[in-house]
Amino acid sequence: MITQMEKRTKLLALLCACGVCTCGCATRKTPAKPVVNFVGVVHPVIPASTTDGVEQAPDVEAGAVPAPPAMALSRPQPAKPHVATATAQEPSGVEKHTEPTIAPEVTTQEMTEAKTEAQHSLDVAEKNLNMTQGKKLNAMQEDLASKVRGFGDNAREAMRSGDWARAKSLAKKAEVLSEQLAGSL
Repeated sequence: MITQMEKRTKLLALLCACGVCTCGCATRKTPAKPVVNFVGVVHPVIPASTTDGVEQAPDVEAGAVPAPPAMALSRPQPAKPHVATATAQEPSGVEKHTEPTIAPEVTTQEMTEAKTEAQHSLDVAEKNLNMTQGKKLNAMQEDLASKVRGFGDNAREAMRSGDWARAKSLAKKAEVLSEQLAGSL
């Protein structure tokens, strides 16, 4: 005996199948090719009539076919914005920084610790990179070495700008990647 739940399930499956059949997915056809304008169409020559008082139609030759009118309307292009040329300004007494730097406030003790940790991490990373000199590295090892060099360069740049927290973070990343590289040799 069929239960009420089985009846509902079969009815739902039947409705889904009907929906798929009627939506056209199964019978979808590819669109027809677009109609192409034929420029070289030859117009017939209309014979001139000899009746007086009636204007004669001009003869149309095969080579003198006028160009067909444009099918699509062209949209006008928006006007280009006017950009004023930069004029030389007089230097002011106050220098403006090109990029604002946001750095957390750190105590002198924290800054000293960050300096020593950053320098230590850079030294370890350099030592591990020097171990790769003269060795044949595979693609993954080359990638790790280039990342270590990049983090090291960015850490030195942060040190020069006085951003010791960033320098410490970048140097630590260089150290960790260099240890991975040294372990894979």
